[in-house]
Amino acid sequence: MAQDSKETLKILCIHGYRQNGQAFRERTGAFRKITKKYAELVFIDAPNSVPPLEDAADGDTVDQRGWWFSREDDYFRAQDDTDCCKGFDQSLQTIQQAFQEQGPFDGVLGFSQGAALVALMCGLREKDEEACPFKFDFVMLVAGFKSHSKPHEEIYKIPITCPSLHVFGDTDKVIPKDMSEDLLQYFVEPRTLEHPGGHFIPASGPHKKVYTEFLENMLLRKKQRSAKS
Repeated sequence: MAQDSKETLKILCIHGYRQNGQAFRERTGAFRKITKKYAELVFIDAPNSVPPLEDAADGDTVDQRGWWFSREDDYFRAQDDTDCCKGFDQSLQTIQQAFQEQGPFDGVLGFSQGAALVALMCGLREKDEEACPFKFDFVMLVAGFKSHSKPHEEIYKIPITCPSLHVFGDTDKVIPKDMSEDLLQYFVEPRTLEHPGGHFIPASGPHKKVYTEFLENMLLRKKQRSAKS
């Protein structure tokens, strides 16, 4: 029983556009503190290098990465209606490799473009769970949105049954709240955490209870599955 009580969840963390795994980890200090009792967080890098902004300061040009581009010239904008999703297949291969080498993972956490990618992973798993190269039991999506790349349209056609927590800010200027709310319709019984802030993972007192209750439920589900096997 003592060993069972120490069981935790292992969560793969998918960073946002123009971030990398280390940068995402550094920006989640308060969130990691809240969740350390429940989960081990593993951070990885997207495979696609993002060209620096022309007016970027030197400190803002270090190893910026993305999961796909909405234009062929290695540019991404979440609102772009486009036929392009350059780099997406490479990202799926990177995710698959992470599952093989660092998994298994109980859940996946995504931020911004990373959250959009995680939603697409959910859709791919829903289409053919047996053939899907990544297995997970829940997702946490922060500032997520539906991809506007036409090759992704088919992925959203089957309702996503994977347990999900969706976090979004009222004053998010990068991914406006209505884009995150639009993503909810593709999930069955999505749980939500709305906060008054912008483009970040909220981790103050009022948000702690939502995270811990969600993770406690996922941990309970894991223990119940283990007891049955």
